[in-house]
Amino acid sequence: MDPQGTNAVAGPHRTTKLDMVLSSAFAGGRETMVTFITKLTRALAILCAGTASAATNIAPPDFAPNSSVGWVAFAPRFIEPPAGQGPGPVPEDPNNPRVSNADFRTSGQRASLFPMGDINSPILQPWAREKMHEYNERVLSGKAAFNRQSSCWPVGVPHFLLYPVQPVYFIQTPEKVVMIWQADHQVRHVYLNVKHSAQIKLTDYGESVGHYEGDTLVVDTIGLHPRTDIDNYQTPHTDQLHVIERFRIIEGGDVLEVNLHVEDQGAFTTPWNAIQRYNRIEPGRPTNVHEVFSPVPSTGDPGPMIESSCAESPNTLIGAEALPLPQAEHPDF
Repeated sequence: MDPQGTNAVAGPHRTTKLDMVLSSAFAGGRETMVTFITKLTRALAILCAGTASAATNIAPPDFAPNSSVGWVAFAPRFIEPPAGQGPGPVPEDPNNPRVSNADFRTSGQRASLFPMGDINSPILQPWAREKMHEYNERVLSGKAAFNRQSSCWPVGVPHFLLYPVQPVYFIQTPEKVVMIWQADHQVRHVYLNVKHSAQIKLTDYGESVGHYEGDTLVVDTIGLHPRTDIDNYQTPHTDQLHVIERFRIIEGGDVLEVNLHVEDQGAFTTPWNAIQRYNRIEPGRPTNVHEVFSPVPSTGDPGPMIESSCAESPNTLIGAEALPLPQAEHPDF
């Protein structure tokens, strides 16, 4: 037997403030229990007060300082994380890059009408790679490959971050953060300072819970239905998908940055990270000069969110093969 536990395997350890407090408390020889508890209580009170003070000095982010502030995505694709911060998302197929209308007008270059992902990405599980291969072959054959958003269906998370052209607006309350994409009034609800439900029904946007860490909104999402996609390359996922997003305003309020962490053992060989950034648009505010994607909404000048209907008829997109538009099967009242 080993009464001192010296045969136990020691786990990783780092010196903390509490370690230093304990060392100080026992410095100078054996202390009485009362003296030790008195010192420890005083030290912990000081540490807790300092932590609380530091936290209160950092205001939570205000994504909607007024009703006219919207955020437009830099681009309809994720940004690679900096070197050394883990694997990134599935990139564009290098052999079949998508050329935007603006690029075509300036260069005359023709390429894929629909975006295609790189099926050789090492993060893909074999079945996911095969499904993306089938999609790519469809695009290369000249057939339409519209995604869910084209037919007014929710695209899921993290795909929500790739909604293009038109702005996302925020509503913040003590209990909830609401994100609304103007073009189709697609809505995400983030419930603050609560735990995930014990049983979650799979839905397009899943269940999102969040909290503030200083100047950052941290959002944790699970319960995502696999009928949605990860991105515009139609990268698939399973019901094991777990997404963590960290929303933070940077560059003097001009840019909203979202750091993304994705885990899904069913679809990916490893967790991966990505970034999305948004330009702030607001009447009278200069356009951010370093945008990747046009920050001007197709609806005209920036301003408060406007009404924008998507599913107005049962007809599919310009007669091409696509998902049927959403229609109510039962009356709401």
